[in-house]
Amino acid sequence: MTRFAICNAAIFTVDPRNRVIPDGTLVVEEGVIARLGDSREIPVPADCEVIDGKGYALMPGLIDCHSHSSLMRGVTENMPLMDWLPWYQLEHRAMTEEFAYHSARLCYLEALQSGTTCVMDMFRYMDRCADAAGELGLRVQLAPYVADRPGKDFFSTREENRRLIRSHHETQNGRIRVWMGLEHLFYCTEDAYREAAALSREFGVGIHTHASEQKEEEQAVTAEFGRRSLAMLDHYGILGEQTLLAHCVWLNNDEIARVADTGTSIAHCPVSNAKLASGVAPVPELLAAGVTVGLGTDGPVCNNSLTLFEEMKFASLIQKATRLDATALPADQVLRMATINGAKALGLDHEIGSLEPGKKADLLLLDTGQANLAPVSVDEQGGNLIWNLVFAAGTTNVDSVWVDGHQLIARGQPVQIGAASVIADARQQGLRLHEACRSLAHTRIPMN
Repeated sequence: MTRFAICNAAIFTVDPRNRVIPDGTLVVEEGVIARLGDSREIPVPADCEVIDGKGYALMPGLIDCHSHSSLMRGVTENMPLMDWLPWYQLEHRAMTEEFAYHSARLCYLEALQSGTTCVMDMFRYMDRCADAAGELGLRVQLAPYVADRPGKDFFSTREENRRLIRSHHETQNGRIRVWMGLEHLFYCTEDAYREAAALSREFGVGIHTHASEQKEEEQAVTAEFGRRSLAMLDHYGILGEQTLLAHCVWLNNDEIARVADTGTSIAHCPVSNAKLASGVAPVPELLAAGVTVGLGTDGPVCNNSLTLFEEMKFASLIQKATRLDATALPADQVLRMATINGAKALGLDHEIGSLEPGKKADLLLLDTGQANLAPVSVDEQGGNLIWNLVFAAGTTNVDSVWVDGHQLIARGQPVQIGAASVIADARQQGLRLHEACRSLAHTRIPMN
């Protein structure tokens, strides 16, 4: 039996009671959390590898609920969403299996090194993304970029999505899950939405799509379909407990109530929404209504960073700033959005998202001895460290990461693959992809 114990760490469980154990021990057996508690009360088996966690914080791995792998970082800049999308489409028109593989490998490496253990990735050629995840050991949810309206045939097909479910769902010891992925109302026919709902029921998989990202987009949807985005998705039978909607910046009160009533979850992407001038999502109202809200980076092409620590900080600060309310989205609430809420949004809260016996050992160990987290004071309410995990911590504090009890990051570096080779390959492939996109730039296609 493979066992290890992390002892003497400040443990942030993010369990239903938000329990904090200032000097705690957590024992892992065969990839599962066997027990945890005060170090004075938790016995460590004699044949167990012991990791000294003194000076470290232990917490659940972070969960990115909405991302798009890409090699196009810092290329399409200073554009609002509706102007940005035709440029972004160039990447998908030039996409190949090889580009997709290197995009995923680079993004999954960055995610792991910043403490993320599970990513919802919406992209292309996702069998190759699964290969990349397997190399790194990351837990991924794969939602192919399906589009079937005329002129959008450079995205994934409905048949590709069906094949991926049959070939990859619940593979790699369950770390790979496949979802029905739908790009947007302007990209997908009614048949695509209704088929996604039917296949979701048949295969027991989730549905992931975008909605209500920008005011101008919402106006265009209403003009085209005679209904707002959420009403159209409701009309197509998409809303429900198996569905995760990205963005939802421009929901009104009635729509918030409908999302809550149907059990639909939302992936909040505050940095991307700010960068593309989309606006500020009504997160406090969503949470108050009982909606499950996780955090997403939206990928490097419209965020530039895949660091959920940045996402947590910005999610809180943008609400405080725009509402002139310093109490909006406090640290403990945001930390739950990045962990257990994200797990619930992905239908994985019975497996990951909090540190509890019986759950899979997706763990993040942070070095609190660095200047950006000093001084450290931890008590059963979290002390100052609970606030600094959200407002000060970052990638530089990530010491170790485990998924399924397998250590994937040690001293900040990947264990299963060489970071230098991943980055070198991505640099070479990225330059090729950029050149392919430039050759298509004179034929940009509008969103709608």
